[in-house]
Amino acid sequence: MKRRPRTIRTRVNDKIRSPEIRVIYGEHNVVLPTYKALNKAKELGLDLVEIAPNARPPVCRIVDYGKYKYEQSKLKKSEKPKKREKEVKFRVNIDPHDYAIKLTHAEDFLAHGFKVRIQLQFRGRQMAHKELGFELMKRVCEDLAGMAHVDLEPKLSNRNILMMVSPLPAEKQRRKFRRDGEEVDLTEADAAMEADDDEFDDDDDDFDGDEASHDEESGESEDSEVSDEEKS
Repeated sequence: MKRRPRTIRTRVNDKIRSPEIRVIYGEHNVVLPTYKALNKAKELGLDLVEIAPNARPPVCRIVDYGKYKYEQSKLKKSEKPKKREKEVKFRVNIDPHDYAIKLTHAEDFLAHGFKVRIQLQFRGRQMAHKELGFELMKRVCEDLAGMAHVDLEPKLSNRNILMMVSPLPAEKQRRKFRRDGEEVDLTEADAAMEADDDEFDDDDDDFDGDEASHDEESGESEDSEVSDEEKS
């Protein structure tokens, strides 16, 4: 008989093991050494709470832990049924470790009955090699074959490739990235995906800035050439 997933105990303050973490507090979302995050929490009279231990780096929030636990339990009791759909995002050049983590979270969502929307985002000149994106989506599809069936085949939309998968019946599901019966906490997966969204937005902003700088440099170069021609 398949064992039910057990709830992971939340690590707080000095029990957080990672030397470096992503810290969320107020409008801040930054990566810091753990000791600095602990000092910041103490300075604010609050607690450092680990909410995504398997993220890279682990994700923590600075909150009043007692109040946080109360609000979380109250939310679970009162929350209305939500749309049974989650999203996992990829880049073409994703490294193997991050790929495995994202597929682990996708398996977790599928194991809990969620559909999963897979999105691959291209940046700038990567659009010239769309076949690499489709190859990655094919790999994702193959790696999730034991957990899901494809509802929407990979399809190009603007600068994204989209695919939708639905969970197989529980008795037919076979994990590849996590052992059956291993501890699972969906709040961890949700927090990791939320952190991913922020990183994707930051990457796009940085890339747009780099592109703008490149265009300006190209423009200056062209102006110089025109000036030289006029002089001659």
